[in-house]
Amino acid sequence: MTMQIGWQGEGTGGAVAAGGPGSVAAGLELLAAGGNAADAAVATILALAVTDYGLFAFGGEIPWLIHEAGAQRPQVLCGVGGAPLDPAAIAWYWEHEIPDQGNYRAMPVPGAPHLCLTALEQFGTRTLAECAAPALALLDAGDQPWHPALAATLRRLIERERTTGGSREEGLRAARERFYTGDIADDLVAWYEETGSFLRHEDLAAHTTTLEEPVSIDYRGFTVHKCPTWTQGPVLCQTLRLLESFDLRRLGHLSAEYVHALTEAMKLAYADRDEYYADPEFADVPLAELLSEEYTALRRSLIDMEAASTERRPGDPRGLRALLEAGDAEANGVRTPISDTTTCVVADRWGNMVAATPSSNLVGNQPDPRTGVTGGNRLRCMNTTPGHPNRIEPGKRPRVTLTPTLISRDGRPVLAVSVAGGDMQDQVTLSVLLGQIEFGLSPAEAVTAPRFNTEHLENSFDSDPDRARAFIAPASLRVNATVAEEVRAELSRRGHQLTVVEGYIGMPVTLSVSSDGTMRAAGDPRAGRHAGAL
Repeated sequence: MTMQIGWQGEGTGGAVAAGGPGSVAAGLELLAAGGNAADAAVATILALAVTDYGLFAFGGEIPWLIHEAGAQRPQVLCGVGGAPLDPAAIAWYWEHEIPDQGNYRAMPVPGAPHLCLTALEQFGTRTLAECAAPALALLDAGDQPWHPALAATLRRLIERERTTGGSREEGLRAARERFYTGDIADDLVAWYEETGSFLRHEDLAAHTTTLEEPVSIDYRGFTVHKCPTWTQGPVLCQTLRLLESFDLRRLGHLSAEYVHALTEAMKLAYADRDEYYADPEFADVPLAELLSEEYTALRRSLIDMEAASTERRPGDPRGLRALLEAGDAEANGVRTPISDTTTCVVADRWGNMVAATPSSNLVGNQPDPRTGVTGGNRLRCMNTTPGHPNRIEPGKRPRVTLTPTLISRDGRPVLAVSVAGGDMQDQVTLSVLLGQIEFGLSPAEAVTAPRFNTEHLENSFDSDPDRARAFIAPASLRVNATVAEEVRAELSRRGHQLTVVEGYIGMPVTLSVSSDGTMRAAGDPRAGRHAGAL
């Protein structure tokens, strides 16, 4: 099998689209050696902790979707860590608010290591030693001060795997235990104490990677699968439901009518996200109602095709009312630092497919000098607002923006999307997905077509307890400069507050598998995305 890495690739032996070229090479190396999509995705993610450091780190978090060949629907793995379990720590947040400018006290339990080891145990065929080999080669050749420490941590995990004896799965579980309850945990807790983090041994020991059902809807003969409401993922499902009655092909790709319809639908879906989404183990999220035909029809009636909405308009899914309340939204000039995210989609020759969105949101946090592990600031994606579903609580997962997507047809995985870009992730996913489903674009065409997004929503990284102050920019619309001038003029006439963006909007990768087994993978080269296939 030949292996070429650029920004797109086509083959029948497996495909990867991710971040830096070294991460794509890592995934392809596992596929070429006979590993499956889960093995290759873990290898890709471990390498991303090196090639895309700052966008992801080994102490970060990962939502993961996997569709196994022959299964009717994917499964979700949650690699997002929760808040500290100590009630005194939570009381501190409630009194002082969650730091949102970069602070070790905003660090959740590291979820990425647990997810990688669990994914290999549950869905993979290879050992950690095999999957970590490409990342170790990158670390050993690297020149950052933390590279040797992280390499040593990975080798400690591999040593435990190798010396445990028994099955492959037993070795992976032993490695996981060493990180979360053994000597690595001891080192991490010493670091937490030194940096002022509230995390302790009990938080690491209690962490687990949950295996969950996806949130799924049908759209134009396809089934779209997202992670549950500990992510913003279902906002894409809500948006697609709102758009079902529009003849998007007749409107035309990137016409003013098309951009307007998508933007107004996204505003309504994001208003519901901001009002209701949270960790469903702690909050009663009315998801069935949010996706119901009756509620969708009520919400769709609010879309005015001649005028951009300037209001924040959450609905009332429980009472089946189009509006819970509506009011003028004010622009918020406050900006919080965001350390972005990276991407990963993988397919193998046996029909398995993975979509994952690794991140860490470092915002200035530095690596632990003992372990090389860096933790982020993801707790600031919660708030301290009394009665709010996303209020911080002991052990609660933040409602993250990270949101991979898998699409199936007749039970077979056919499309994967992963996007980096905070609140715009599902907006960019919508453009990439519809480009392929509605307009027949190839993956390469879909990730390089002009894009747009709105900031008519709450900033997910602003933990201000007054959620009105977290609203970013009403009626805003950012469009690529390559969108036609006449389209931009018409959007402005309809009341959109337009900003023209010369660079990329979001960082997408996508991968498709045709009925004959041909895989096409692509990542936007302007955004530093890479892809390859065997």
